[in-house]
Amino acid sequence: MNADRPAVTVLGLGSMGSALAGTLLDRGHPTTVWNRSAHKAEALADRGAKAAATAGEAVAASPLIVACVLDYGALRTVLDPVADTLAGRTLVNLTSGSPEQARETAEWARAHGADYLDGAIMTTPPGVGSPEMMFLYSGPETVFEAHRSTLATLGDPLYLGADPGTASLHDAALLGLMWATLTGWLHGTALVGAEKTEATAFTPVAVRWLTAVAGFMTTYAPQVDAGRYPGDDATVDVQIATIDHLLHAAEARGLDNALPELLKTTMERAKAAGHGRDSYASVIEVLRNPSTGG
Repeated sequence: MNADRPAVTVLGLGSMGSALAGTLLDRGHPTTVWNRSAHKAEALADRGAKAAATAGEAVAASPLIVACVLDYGALRTVLDPVADTLAGRTLVNLTSGSPEQARETAEWARAHGADYLDGAIMTTPPGVGSPEMMFLYSGPETVFEAHRSTLATLGDPLYLGADPGTASLHDAALLGLMWATLTGWLHGTALVGAEKTEATAFTPVAVRWLTAVAGFMTTYAPQVDAGRYPGDDATVDVQIATIDHLLHAAEARGLDNALPELLKTTMERAKAAGHGRDSYASVIEVLRNPSTGG
């Protein structure tokens, strides 16, 4: 066995699991695969993977087990009957779930003598294998470092700390950022599209603007950590006045204004809580305390 390309088992061969296994194969790792529906392993077997007949056989085949199944309940359904085979191995769980589920699963793995890392995949299946794509991990740092080179095969491995729930928590936060950003972009696209500007024309301008927005985030992060929000760029009062322009323009063109109306309401709650002259970062105070500014 090539020490630089250790053997890996992949449990779960949906679109993402198949992408993980295929990437490991392409990078020279001896790869064992297993899926409840055995036919999903056929294409990977044709490429050189070993298709295990049972989950127990799959776990026993490799020192590193990568799991990517429907949810944590499915993971336990697969692993509970073969838990005794996990001792001395490392389980890297890339199944989506909550921080609480991750912590519970970490305890379960330790009780069965296995090392455990919880992870989150911040890409779609076509992005697996790209060094530009983030894979988030949390759990014991020594375990992460022991497998860093293998995990780097899948994407850029970012270690977030010893608490196994941290990766899942970041996953939820980053997905929330994605959905808010994409919905804001779609609202803006609909707005300019109402006057015949195509999405492909608007989007390069929007992407350039997001670079500036990223700068605002970098500026505001220390304010959030300190709990002090100097309004030396644009205050909440200014933002409330400005969002009215968006609301009026969108309403005049017959668009759904639910998102900007929600944003304005949140800003107004921040103002009511005494943050009208503070920076936009102060809105976090009403997000942290929903009863504030009511």
